[in-house]
Amino acid sequence: MNKIWTLFLIICFPALLYSQDEMNSLLDELDATLDKSEFYHNKKEAEMNKLSSLLKLTSSNAQKYEIYQKLYNEYRAYQSDSALNYARRSLKVANTLKDLNKINTAKLNLASIMGTLGMYKEATDILNKVDINPTPEIKSFYYGVHSSIYLYMSEYAASNQEKNSYVQLTQQFRDSVFKYDPANSKSYVITQANKFFEKGQYDETLRMLQDYFPKISNNDPDKAVVAYIISETYQRKKDFEQEKKWLIKSAISDLQLEKKEYISLRSLAFIMYKEGDIDRAYKYIKRSLEDALFCNARLRTYEISRMMPIINDAYQKQNDTNRHQLIVFLVSASILSLFLLVVLILLFKQMKKLSKAKKEISLANSQFIELNKELNSFNEKLNETNTTLKEANLVKEIYIGRYMDQCSVYISKLDEYRRKLNVIVSSGKTAELVKAVKSKEFIEVELKEFYHNFDKTFLLLFPNFIEEFNSLLTDNEDIKLKPGELMNTELRIFALIRLGISDSVKIAEFLRYSLSTIYNYRTKLRNKALGPRDEFEANVMRIGTNK
Repeated sequence: MNKIWTLFLIICFPALLYSQDEMNSLLDELDATLDKSEFYHNKKEAEMNKLSSLLKLTSSNAQKYEIYQKLYNEYRAYQSDSALNYARRSLKVANTLKDLNKINTAKLNLASIMGTLGMYKEATDILNKVDINPTPEIKSFYYGVHSSIYLYMSEYAASNQEKNSYVQLTQQFRDSVFKYDPANSKSYVITQANKFFEKGQYDETLRMLQDYFPKISNNDPDKAVVAYIISETYQRKKDFEQEKKWLIKSAISDLQLEKKEYISLRSLAFIMYKEGDIDRAYKYIKRSLEDALFCNARLRTYEISRMMPIINDAYQKQNDTNRHQLIVFLVSASILSLFLLVVLILLFKQMKKLSKAKKEISLANSQFIELNKELNSFNEKLNETNTTLKEANLVKEIYIGRYMDQCSVYISKLDEYRRKLNVIVSSGKTAELVKAVKSKEFIEVELKEFYHNFDKTFLLLFPNFIEEFNSLLTDNEDIKLKPGELMNTELRIFALIRLGISDSVKIAEFLRYSLSTIYNYRTKLRNKALGPRDEFEANVMRIGTNK
């Protein structure tokens, strides 16, 4: 038997945890919606102001009627007095249009909002004068308003006899609504679900509404109505967790659509009160009363006023209890503080003795740290000097070797050139001699070879120079070499700078360019620098040093 119970707990415990998490999540969403009430209020007001502004732009009675109807629907569950005003305006325009369908619709809207305001006699007088037969397409609406009025009257009934009579009339008119609703329409589904509910067929009610609920738009005011009926059904089935869950969903929908005439939040407040969550209960009932008064929904105000004192008393008692606990806590904290003060005085005396010893140790440590920093700084400078010397020695070795080779080659080429000129002179070809002397071809060829050797030697010393140099430039400003080129003029200028030749005059002489040309090249590349321009050439000097 124990094994069976253990297995049952293992299976059910995760489900219980998930259910509790879902409930907490829904309550958090409801609280967040309450906190954002100003946002939803402004959104609602903006929609209604937009409709009101349209009235100023039209002189057509037909268009005015449509706008009045939309304003009535916006205000119906928001502010009953304004809804009554627009219902009367739409009836006045409908009479001018002499459209019987519009007239009857306006009359039914007027009776409906009068029911919300508690004007039951006026509402029933209007309904009794409506001839619905010429407008069969709104018969469902006609009987629906009748049903709502008698439902309100049953809530206000002074005796059970009157109450039962009004409830019976409510059910009769609801049955009539069912006859004229299109199959599978929203009104049909809600009416059919209410019939199942009244007959005690709760599983059928839930099956119909829970299948239909996901299909309802979040902007539909009847979404909260469907959720409320589902919660009432779970209440009859004694499933109070599900009742609470669906009440929360209904309340969230009401508040997000800025409805002021509703039931769900008030009912939820009473559940929170019974569960001992007095803070939420007080917050919910207070908001419900504020909204009912704002809307001037008399029935809701009457219902809330019966519950408000109970929750308010509990809230005050909880505040008194919290205040008492706070006083006890403060007294206990004061006693504890005195005890801690004595301990601190004793500790202070002990710490004073230790402080002197720590200061001496700290002074010695500071001196040691300073000496250590100086030593590290000296080592870093020494390492930098060694690195620079190694690099300079390597450059000297390679370039001296190349220089000697180049000089030997140039001596041989000059000797060969001398022999060539000697042959020309010996042959008496004076014109050819003058041509050879004037020609720059020899110099250009030698310069080209000289620069090629320079490029080759430099890239031997700094194989990644081009890649690292391009990395110092902004995007899309990389230096692109032509096919067969090792380096171009721009790269040679900064190669000489990397070798320590930063004087523009010397660079100009080496590359056989004017001083202004060299200056322009250096300025142009500094302007393309990825980092600060003033540090560009210093960064070039670091290429190949792994810094």
